[in-house]
Amino acid sequence: MKYLDYPPVWLAAFLGIAWVQSHTFTLNLSFGPVWAPIMGGLLVGAGILLMLLALVEFYKHKTTFVPRKESSAFIQSGIFKRSRNPIYLGDLLVLAGMILYWDAALSLPLIPIFMWVIEKRFILGEEKHLRETYRLQYATYCQKTRRWL
Repeated sequence: MKYLDYPPVWLAAFLGIAWVQSHTFTLNLSFGPVWAPIMGGLLVGAGILLMLLALVEFYKHKTTFVPRKESSAFIQSGIFKRSRNPIYLGDLLVLAGMILYWDAALSLPLIPIFMWVIEKRFILGEEKHLRETYRLQYATYCQKTRRWL
């Protein structure tokens, strides 16, 4: 099971729940016919862009982006100047965007639940590793840069 405990798997599961909800349990709730798909597409695009920008920084610093693998560098440049977790933020934007795109109004509570799952399963452990490894440097970074935005 630990091979399935990765953020993209969690994102896929939450997307699956939203898709099923949008196709079976609508209760005639809707975001609207025009703006929701457009806004959803923009959010998905922004999420993918955030993830790509973060992956570029991982590549530049020659360190891993895989959760729970020991990093060989502490990244504070690029998109990491704005968010400590741009990939997770990108995942969140993709989920929110697809909920809008699919007009899955009843799935809106999945967004904070997804944030909670990602924080508990991944972010807290990663932050602990960074705090223990990079101490003062990480403390200073946390004062300058927010976890999400």
